[in-house]
Amino acid sequence: MIVVALSLALSFAPTHLRADDKTGIANQGETHRQAIEAWRANRHERLARTDGWLTLVGLEWLKDGENRIGSGEGNDVRVSGGPTYWGSVILQDDQLSFVSPGNDGVTVNGEYLQKSPLIFDTQGDPTIVASDTLSFYAIYRKSFALRIKDSKAPALLNFKGVENYEINESWRINGRFIRAEEGATIEIVNVLGHVSDSPVYGTFEFDKDGKSHSLLGIGTEDSKRLWFIFADRTSGRGTYGAGRFLYSDSMPENDRLVVDFNKAYNPPCAFNPYSTCPLPPQRNRMDLLVTAGEKDFHPDSG
Repeated sequence: MIVVALSLALSFAPTHLRADDKTGIANQGETHRQAIEAWRANRHERLARTDGWLTLVGLEWLKDGENRIGSGEGNDVRVSGGPTYWGSVILQDDQLSFVSPGNDGVTVNGEYLQKSPLIFDTQGDPTIVASDTLSFYAIYRKSFALRIKDSKAPALLNFKGVENYEINESWRINGRFIRAEEGATIEIVNVLGHVSDSPVYGTFEFDKDGKSHSLLGIGTEDSKRLWFIFADRTSGRGTYGAGRFLYSDSMPENDRLVVDFNKAYNPPCAFNPYSTCPLPPQRNRMDLLVTAGEKDFHPDSG
């Protein structure tokens, strides 16, 4: 039998609770609300950063050899500001480097360098090339590309926050967890159509609205939380159409797992058209109205 959030469990509690029992219950409910409010405040702070998803203004794919970068015509990658010619990104043998003409307006990780290797995102912390409010770094998604950001992008300057459903503790669900076989994976497709295998740690099962539901959790033995990419009956009807992301509160214990849908949040693709978000696998598309977490977001570009 599923154990859902405390507020639902209380409907089965005796009505003759002592005053201190009732106070404890109220405090637990308030603690949950405060925790979600703090989580949302932290989420807002991350989105409002000058290097967050609202600052992404371009995604440019690289060719083998030299890729000239700059604001002037004739460059392979055009940026909206900075020098006419920032320098060149060289792609050779699956390695990247940046060569600068010595322009004082362009830095590499905060330094003026004439030549530097470029670490891309799947290698570690990517190398940041910047000029004034604009910057770029390299990513690898089956091929190489540059993500271009502007710390004064209109979407960021006009950001007022993301609308959420009302906090509801009944969406903090303590459900069953079934461990997957060692080495289990699932194919995840991203918005570009690229397919990759992700490790499946197991299946989260829970009961809601008189039906049983389940989600595959992505993670490994080294994970501290499990990641869920899911869609539901609110997708495209109040929440972001391509689905939402969610992390469990912790790892499973004794075949149980706590998942709080109040923390369901929009993927980066909800905030800009230049992200490469993974999409929910068919297995994680639920016949359920998840009226919890973040609602859809429409960036205001001014």
